[in-house]
Amino acid sequence: MTTEVRVPTLGESVTEATVATWFKKPGDAVAVDEMLCELETDKVTVEVPAPAAGVMGSIVAAEGETVGVDALLATIEAGEGAAPAPAASEAKPAAAPAASGDDSVDVMVPTLGESVTEATVSTWFKAVGDSVSQDEMLCELETDKVSVEVPAPASGVLAEITAPEGTTVDASAKLAVISASGAVAAAPAAAAAAPAAATTGKDVENAPSANKLMAEKGIDPASVQGSGRDGRVMKEDVLKAAIAPAQPAAAAPAPAAAPRAPVAAEDAAREERVKMTRLRQTIAKRLKDAQNTAAILTTYNEVDMTEVMAIRNQYKDQFEKKHGVRMGFMSFFTKACCHALKEVPEVNAEIDGNEIVYKNFVHMGVAAGTPQGLVVPVIRDADKMSFAEIEKAIGEKGRRARDGKLSMAEMQGGTFTISNGGVYGSLMSSPILNPPQSGILGMHKIQERPMVINGEIKIRPMMYLALSYDHRIVDGKGAVTFLVRVKEALEDPRRLLMDL
Repeated sequence: MTTEVRVPTLGESVTEATVATWFKKPGDAVAVDEMLCELETDKVTVEVPAPAAGVMGSIVAAEGETVGVDALLATIEAGEGAAPAPAASEAKPAAAPAASGDDSVDVMVPTLGESVTEATVSTWFKAVGDSVSQDEMLCELETDKVSVEVPAPASGVLAEITAPEGTTVDASAKLAVISASGAVAAAPAAAAAAPAAATTGKDVENAPSANKLMAEKGIDPASVQGSGRDGRVMKEDVLKAAIAPAQPAAAAPAPAAAPRAPVAAEDAAREERVKMTRLRQTIAKRLKDAQNTAAILTTYNEVDMTEVMAIRNQYKDQFEKKHGVRMGFMSFFTKACCHALKEVPEVNAEIDGNEIVYKNFVHMGVAAGTPQGLVVPVIRDADKMSFAEIEKAIGEKGRRARDGKLSMAEMQGGTFTISNGGVYGSLMSSPILNPPQSGILGMHKIQERPMVINGEIKIRPMMYLALSYDHRIVDGKGAVTFLVRVKEALEDPRRLLMDL
């Protein structure tokens, strides 16, 4: 039997890779999930695991060759040479003790999304020996974008946990074993010790491409901080070290001094340190990347909410009775923004290299605060939706966001974003762009203020609006025009019905 080894998914914006290193040669025995080769893209280094055990057959794509997604890399042939491979592997014997025979079912990492390659095991809801039902939640994984719950693929007893809490696993890793007969791994203590030893970083082999580059540039491996699994040094780590100032003696103490200013002992005793979640780390990185990449500028205006509030008060009961959803302000703002984006399309566009990509549709991102951090679910084709459809979509996405149930697809592809800081009492703020988008509208608290109306001072419910935009693509005139159109639509909602 022949098994094909193909290029895995590289990410939504990556279409090809270069074969950097083959770890095996034809005739070598290979075990399931044993690393066969390493691919390099313009963004990351990708390891290709063996999809099956056997003997390495032919290598179709040699080192240095450029291959596309799903291209054939090599073949694995079934044969006796596969037998000794598990013995040579340190990780495989841990899986073997699940001597539950043919009734054991592996719990694998579920699909994480096309641009997510790894996750961290945050919480196990079950312990070894616990009974589990099919589809019962076993554990929760944390990626750099969402939390993913892993259901039991079958009923039985949790026989073995191969990835304890805190372990970083790739998209094809095994998390646990379920035994239908109730058999538990013979040596759970040893199984638990194995991952602990693996995470110490001892004897972790660096990426071959990293070793090669360090040798070429004369870089001391001890001076390179690895970002790979278990501290493995990757090629990009070497590249970072190569462009850093060549001051090994001076650079060493820097990390110790950089974190923070000295803290009194009595204060330190009352502090608490909590590791940042992958989601929070990614939020921080994306926000900083947005500031570093885009020329962000914010322009402000204010809107009189009298008419919107009057319509809402007049029709909210009938609206909820007919559509089964409450009438909020977000549908008005979404409609107003879609209307304004038609007139100022550059706010709904993005920069791709030296080109501007204009979107003839509106996929509206609606920023939502959750206990895990800020997420932006996307309402697709919001410009074609009714008020009721928008309210239903926002309500449903908001609930899923708070419960951590949003999928990757639900947070991708947005063309413009609305952020409502008013729900927290914010009177004015400057929102940060959500790359690669070129515009984001900040809503704020409705505050009664004295306003001059036709020569008379009247109390009006006013809201400040803030549009942050990428000045590389949006000029000041376009930004101001956009805000004025939103203001006009909200102060006279009938304009939306007449498309004025």
